[in-house]
Amino acid sequence: MNSMILAGMLLAVLSGLMNGSFTLPMRFLGRWEWENVWSLFILFSCVLLPTAMITLVAPHSWMIIAQAPAQALLSAALTGFAWGFGALLFGQSVSAIGISLANTLVLAISSALGSLLPMVLLSPNKLLEPAGEKVVASVLVEVAGIALCGWAGRLREQAAGAETERGEMVGQARPLKVALLMACGAGILSAVFNIGFALAQPIATCGRANGLSKFAATNLIWWIMLGAGAVSNLGFCLYLIYRHSSMRKFSQPGAARLFSLSLLMALLWGGSIFVYGASAPRLGSLGTSIGWPLSLAVGLLFANAIGMGLGEWKLAPPRARLWMYIGIAVLLVAVVLLGHASL
Repeated sequence: MNSMILAGMLLAVLSGLMNGSFTLPMRFLGRWEWENVWSLFILFSCVLLPTAMITLVAPHSWMIIAQAPAQALLSAALTGFAWGFGALLFGQSVSAIGISLANTLVLAISSALGSLLPMVLLSPNKLLEPAGEKVVASVLVEVAGIALCGWAGRLREQAAGAETERGEMVGQARPLKVALLMACGAGILSAVFNIGFALAQPIATCGRANGLSKFAATNLIWWIMLGAGAVSNLGFCLYLIYRHSSMRKFSQPGAARLFSLSLLMALLWGGSIFVYGASAPRLGSLGTSIGWPLSLAVGLLFANAIGMGLGEWKLAPPRARLWMYIGIAVLLVAVVLLGHASL
């Protein structure tokens, strides 16, 4: 049992490392337009990878999905489609303010709302119970951490302007207030994804009734939600490709390297979902109380380590970096508290 829990925790750490680093290739894709990179990333991570995964672990999954309750299928599709716009906003925010700050804000906002909104909308009576009160208190701590990180970003912007040490970062820098709105939108719609996952549980139940493992049955939900999210993402990317006439960039010299980096993004992000999905059964009841906050904390720290290492805060004054460190520490405390609320 102890070895199984250890394996689950290691997989949760690996999931966090993958999720915290998947935007790193965007730093080296500046020869393409944003829509070139994002369309390939979405195609690989939300369409091809989930399809390959459910085909591998559940060859008869298509027949099982056809037997699932129609309401659960509709909920998964609609919330996945809405989440797709959140993914768009996240991708834009990374280009706008860098890997470190964008990941911090979006991960924090999505974890806070992802914990609170499903309870408010699906089980409001739990808000008055001890566990609900812990979640509310944790979210308030997380809001304080978000505010501190936002203040640090503001100090950085005042000292260095909207530009950071961008390298070949794909996309364009934007004012912090615009990027904050993007991050908020991405965080809110990520919470919608959590709500959809809860509403789509009858799909997984149907899969288990047809002999699938918990991991394989959960992948049925991922396939539907990610596929629906791909529709909104790819639709917007095609609009930008037409508007900017950027289709030709797919065939420019050196495109093979750029294709490879986009594929790496997809493998890291998509893989983080399936790796965490493999960790949950090994952790059992500890999945939400230890596995989830562990993965989130590792992703938060690793994304910031990458951003700092790449010099995104090089032009920021020392006090801006200090407030960022304090904000991250507060967010980590909030993550631990959220995990404790699940006990």
